[in-house]
Amino acid sequence: MQSNSSLADIRAFVTIAEQGSFTKAAEVLQSSRAHVSRQLAQLEQQLGVQLIIRTTRAQRLTPVGEQFFQQCLNSLQTINQAVIAAKDDTEQLKGSICINCVGGVIGEDILTNIISEFNLQYPDIEVELDFSSPRVDLIAEAFDLVVRMGELEDSGLVARKLTDIKVQVLASPDYLAKHAVITHPKDLEQHNCLTGSIKRWRFHQKSLQHNNAPIHEVEIHAKGNFSCKSGRALINAAKNGNGIVRLPELYCDTEIKANTLAPALISASHEEQWHSPNVPLFLLYHRNRYQPLRLKVLIDFICQHFNQF
Repeated sequence: MQSNSSLADIRAFVTIAEQGSFTKAAEVLQSSRAHVSRQLAQLEQQLGVQLIIRTTRAQRLTPVGEQFFQQCLNSLQTINQAVIAAKDDTEQLKGSICINCVGGVIGEDILTNIISEFNLQYPDIEVELDFSSPRVDLIAEAFDLVVRMGELEDSGLVARKLTDIKVQVLASPDYLAKHAVITHPKDLEQHNCLTGSIKRWRFHQKSLQHNNAPIHEVEIHAKGNFSCKSGRALINAAKNGNGIVRLPELYCDTEIKANTLAPALISASHEEQWHSPNVPLFLLYHRNRYQPLRLKVLIDFICQHFNQF
């Protein structure tokens, strides 16, 4: 038997299930509690099943209600995206875009400069840039784009590699002058290592005879008397002679050129060079969510600028 259930009734049911109460659902839907309750009753009558068990203290979905909720939730998301697509003005680039990015040089210097150029070309597009450090759930939270360093675990997302970031092990010339030459990664365990969130430092030795393919790998547990998640703070500590840092080269390019920081790991020979693996930088976005034109334009803009690295 074909159901005559209205989209409004289904939307009311989904909102009740999401909010956990009729009162909160009514607030979200900008309706009265009585009207939302009637919508649910109509839907249950039309379907011939009970979707929500109500008591004086609480409510919960029935097994049928739980299954119906999941199916309707996916369908409503598709409908909402279709509505956005229909309303999107492809002639005028305007609207808002939310981006979450790692902080430091990558976010606060490089990406901020790219966004500034973008804003000059597209002044009607509002960009909100967020540097919160916890890894965000792109699906659950209201971010359109996320910029992340390192290997990825997120599935169901499109990952476009922006660049590979070279990593350097550095110290001040004064610190290096006071200590024996470091020729092997294991030697670093005898030094004061200034660390961020990553305490285990990986290194590989490349073979010049096999197209620079890694032939040996070593991992050490870096320890020291100073730890901070700020790259700038680690750079300053290293410049002051406090110890050895392992950082992306682009974080400390100025210090390397000025010779206030210098490579700390010196290989015994050209054939025995040890390197920190490059760290990939990715731009992430939803695979199945509709992309308005403004978002496509910004994605291309960011990727083109990172091609210079």
